[in-house]
Amino acid sequence: MTDAVGSIDTPDAQDEMAESQKKPRKGGKRAKKGPLKRLALFYRQIVAELRKVVWPSRNQLTTYTTVVIVFVAVMIGLVTVIDYGLNHAAKYVFG
Repeated sequence: MTDAVGSIDTPDAQDEMAESQKKPRKGGKRAKKGPLKRLALFYRQIVAELRKVVWPSRNQLTTYTTVVIVFVAVMIGLVTVIDYGLNHAAKYVFG
């Protein structure tokens, strides 16, 4: 009978023995490196990730900027109207 996905299963005695007999690896990818080598690797990884980025064209950038400016202007107007209304409501209620 097969187990359901995500079921908790206890390991067999053979699996435990096999894990205890494994030797720890030395070296490999996570070996201790000097600080300059780690820094160089870090910058190489940054450059590699930046090459994967899909940069927007000038037209897209102009469109996105316009949308953001219009949205901010609308939000400023909305907050101004609400503030003005609450100010007058407070003056009416309190004096």
